[in-house]
Amino acid sequence: MKLSVIILNYNVRFFLEQCVLSVQKALEEIDGEIIVIDNNSSDDSCQMMKQLFPNIKLIENKENIGFPKGNNIGVAKAKGEYICILNPDTVVAEDTFQKLLTKSYELSIGIIGCKLIDGTGNFLPESKRGIPTPWVAFTKIFGLYKFSNIFGKYYAQHLTQNQSGKVDILVGAFMMMKRELYNEIGGFDENCFMYSDDIDLSYMVLKKDKYNYYFHETVVIHYKGESTIRDEKYMKRFQEAMQFFYRKHFKKSFVFDFFMWIGMILFSLIKKNQTKDGKRKIDEYVVFSKHSLQLNLNKKETILNDFSQFKNDLNTSIEIIFDTNSFSFKEIIEFMNCIKSKNLTFKNYISNSNYIIGSNNSIERGEIIFIKN
Repeated sequence: MKLSVIILNYNVRFFLEQCVLSVQKALEEIDGEIIVIDNNSSDDSCQMMKQLFPNIKLIENKENIGFPKGNNIGVAKAKGEYICILNPDTVVAEDTFQKLLTKSYELSIGIIGCKLIDGTGNFLPESKRGIPTPWVAFTKIFGLYKFSNIFGKYYAQHLTQNQSGKVDILVGAFMMMKRELYNEIGGFDENCFMYSDDIDLSYMVLKKDKYNYYFHETVVIHYKGESTIRDEKYMKRFQEAMQFFYRKHFKKSFVFDFFMWIGMILFSLIKKNQTKDGKRKIDEYVVFSKHSLQLNLNKKETILNDFSQFKNDLNTSIEIIFDTNSFSFKEIIEFMNCIKSKNLTFKNYISNSNYIIGSNNSIERGEIIFIKN
């Protein structure tokens, strides 16, 4: 078997369904398998998997054992020469895996990752990163990386988002590598609950004299707000995770602790003064469908059967809805990546379960709209 796709789920039932649908399509021409590990979700994720995807291997954990251990359990059951660690709040293009496998053969690399965008089509800079030394962490916490490439090591700004090349660190939302290498380095370190696990795994690959590679020629959606809610708990766990990484590979960094202490104070003040904008006001829905899909969303609905027919009115707040029965995930992702604009948001219509799904930003949770028949 060529590829095993490992998806660790926790309470994102509808995003998981969409993810699995996209992965199934991407594996149609590949000898591969999907393994879903559920970390004791309280929603009906497992019931959904059994009902809609009865032939997919499902592992049901009795507690939330964290990201590293959950993925290690999945990899232990994998049969593929390669594995792909994939977040459940992602959507892959139909040719994503094939492109990455081909590139991996060519280069004989460690971990290979791809270009990630959020639910509004914006590039996610954590797709490629550098080793977070205390100085690099300082530039990240205080936003210095935005002003000069001198401070740009955290997000590996020696490469643009549209340049492929060697990077130190790849993000755990999407990581592909040989299963043999994963096992050789011991997989994810189970002493880390979350947040530095991907940094640690990437760094362990570097210590094996391999290199990691960012490949921009395929794009994956990552609805980041589903897996990373930026609140005070996130900041505390992030601090603990980075301390774990430094203790394991370097000396304990009092400098980093000081930076994080200041950063947490500033973060708390910003969160305290933030006001919610509320639900985004939509002036018009544009539905791309070749089946004259009527969703009855109580707003103006314009039905288009071809992307070239879309003309963006910058003065109108538009939500674009893609009928996934009419267009491939690759076509949808490419359109989002090219047409992104502040007045546009995007959702996908999943006909099998009759709902619309998507996210308007990478900070907060996404939205599920159930369609009434």
